[in-house]
Amino acid sequence: MRLFGRESEHADPAEAIAAFWAWWEQARPGIDAHVEAEDPEALAETIGPAVAALHPSLVWEVVPGRFAVHALVVSASGDPELRPFAHRWALAAPPVDAMWEFHPSRQANPQAENVTIDVGGREFGLDRLVVALRVPPGTPRVDVTAFHPIFPDIDDDARMEAALTALDWLLGEDEVARWVGEIQAAEFEPIDALPAIHLPSVVADVAEGFAEEQWALLEGHTATGGRLTAAARYPLRPVDFPLFDQHIAVTVPYEHADADGQPTGASLDALREFEERLNGRLAAHGSAVLAAHLSADRTRTLHLYADPAADVPPVIEEVAAGWKEGPARVETAEDPSWSAVAPFLT
Repeated sequence: MRLFGRESEHADPAEAIAAFWAWWEQARPGIDAHVEAEDPEALAETIGPAVAALHPSLVWEVVPGRFAVHALVVSASGDPELRPFAHRWALAAPPVDAMWEFHPSRQANPQAENVTIDVGGREFGLDRLVVALRVPPGTPRVDVTAFHPIFPDIDDDARMEAALTALDWLLGEDEVARWVGEIQAAEFEPIDALPAIHLPSVVADVAEGFAEEQWALLEGHTATGGRLTAAARYPLRPVDFPLFDQHIAVTVPYEHADADGQPTGASLDALREFEERLNGRLAAHGSAVLAAHLSADRTRTLHLYADPAADVPPVIEEVAAGWKEGPARVETAEDPSWSAVAPFLT
């Protein structure tokens, strides 16, 4: 079996990750030599196939480290399906030493305003980047319109790529996923633009308003027209729980309901107690989170996400076995993008 090819040849992601770090140990002297010689082509020829063997859609870069001289970043580049894989890759990394540290996403660069790259044959740096910002009231996001003097002279794709790169430099890739909403790369400078270096402080102000756990209450209708009520964490974002890619659905029937099929009386009290017990066990376990629950037609479904390595389903099944108003059902599935709760994602 070849170690590296165009795609990973390991059926098990854990096996692919272990193979990468075994390769890294062997290849490390050569990698250090390429970095010392400032030979990016040789570095790309060495590291590129190894990262592609993990998964062909992962991206990588070597950048200055925060604690070591260099950092190797292997990123899902915003792909929620790949984010858990990148984080597991980083968790399996060797300890940080004087030369190398490892990250599963691009980190904010404290010297970003001094960095310049080539974009479409033009010089692009944050020192001349400006942004117009909009914070929709009550929402955990900042909409960004970015402009740089080179933007009128490059094509749309290059403009957007430069804007996304700049946001990663300013905030870090994961913080962009958390707090940045709509992104536009403008061909003309917005009237209300300000220097891009102010973006982190604006994001910090928005984040402060969501420091405590919050829940959103929603209403709708089922496919048959019945009333549906839901409660979901707000904000609800897979990036906040990158290792929790196992979906666990707990479905319980309830006996006491109103004319719309919504829980009332003793059943409503029992559901609250059930959720409290469940949350208590999850807090003690530390490897799962309740994301949302929905009630309709005398049935409540609770959607949880867990780290599959933590063996959470037996804990959930134990709690579910105590439900007394009918048979409880526990189902599990792999769901790294949290598609089961897609309507509630922030």
